[in-house]
Amino acid sequence: MHAIRVASAAVLGACALAVSTPPAVAAESDVTPFGFSVLPSTITAGGQVALQIDRSSGGCKGAVTITSGIFDSVHIAAHRSSATTTVDYDVEVGAVYQVTFTCDGASGSTGLTVAGLRPASPTPAPYPVPRGVQAGAGGTVAGFDIKEIGLGAALIAGSVGAAYHFSRRRSGEDGT
Repeated sequence: MHAIRVASAAVLGACALAVSTPPAVAAESDVTPFGFSVLPSTITAGGQVALQIDRSSGGCKGAVTITSGIFDSVHIAAHRSSATTTVDYDVEVGAVYQVTFTCDGASGSTGLTVAGLRPASPTPAPYPVPRGVQAGAGGTVAGFDIKEIGLGAALIAGSVGAAYHFSRRRSGEDGT
């Protein structure tokens, strides 16, 4: 039980760190004719990152290749400005990996930090897929069964009769 609480606190802390950390952008010394970013700049193993190119400044007109030791190479077509990729599961927690953007012969890089716990398995456990409720008419259209209707009417009448009988006996016992 203690391990579950510790793991929950660690995951919540990593999520809070990822949300509160500003996006990674090109460093001042790494000037490129185009802007780029990795969102979020801190990620857990197996998480997804968004890779974005700023095409509005006109510095990058062609296809973009993004490389890193933390995920497979990603290519963004000339008419697109973003892509997503999944971080490898076997990355080192706490390490900062360089992500390099290359477009039209110019390159720039930024860091991507790995935080949080290493997952136990790269593939999720096979859990049953939740399905929706199997709703339908539920007997409302199934037809009338005269025996069931008669039995139900007899039970209702018997209950009302017994309640009336016991309520009359009680008031007679009080002397009124």
